[in-house]
Amino acid sequence: MPEDSNAELLDETRRIWDTNAEWWDDKIGDGNDFQRLLIEPATEQLLAEVAGQMILDIGCGAGRFARRMAEMGASVVAFDFSERFIKRARQRTPADMPIEYHVADGTDYPRLLEFGIGKFDQAVATMNLMDMTEIAPLFRALATLLKPNGHFICTICHPCFQPPEMARFAEMSENETGLTRQNGIKISHYLTPTPFLGIGIVGQAEAQYYFHRPLSQYIQTALAAGFLLDGFEEPAFPATGAKPGGLRWDDLPEIPPVLAMRFRLQR
Repeated sequence: MPEDSNAELLDETRRIWDTNAEWWDDKIGDGNDFQRLLIEPATEQLLAEVAGQMILDIGCGAGRFARRMAEMGASVVAFDFSERFIKRARQRTPADMPIEYHVADGTDYPRLLEFGIGKFDQAVATMNLMDMTEIAPLFRALATLLKPNGHFICTICHPCFQPPEMARFAEMSENETGLTRQNGIKISHYLTPTPFLGIGIVGQAEAQYYFHRPLSQYIQTALAAGFLLDGFEEPAFPATGAKPGGLRWDDLPEIPPVLAMRFRLQR
């Protein structure tokens, strides 16, 4: 993608998130099932130790998980490229919590280095790498920002099961035992990195950009920056409560909508 086109897409992505920020925070700022049942448990499992650590929260939104880490005993530096999200984060955070909030772009390598060379024990990116126009500058910066053997934990929409034009289906078939209902997904696009517009939550003001990348691209980018993959979780909703013929993610207990990965810096 030409550099000027990438800059235009970055500006448009920021504009959309500023437009949607307050609505998103009003809608899920206090948590939803994806956060409570999938994203946060998987992230905390990979984080392991938190108390006493200095943690960088990348793309923090309105600061929900930054506050969670601070409650667990961490000192947190959190940033987002949406000024409106950071404004909400500051409003929601008690003054005595050890959290610094900043407006910064996760694709801006020089800006990221300003947060401090070798300052952080761990870094976290919660459900936002697939929202970023590029990820290589972030991984390169983290290789400098993290302490030796520091960890980077990220959660994303699972690229194997949520690529562009993915469709959920429910079908009914008949065999010798009677009628059988089955839920699943259909995909026809996976390997080619592709930006596309989609809806994160029904009712938001504008569709947002997703930047689909195959799983190999995430891992290869991390390896090139000096990281090893040493933790991997694929959380899915439990089978209890799934509806035959249902089309929501909680009707698909065998298909994980979220992927969590932990990368360890090799130095």
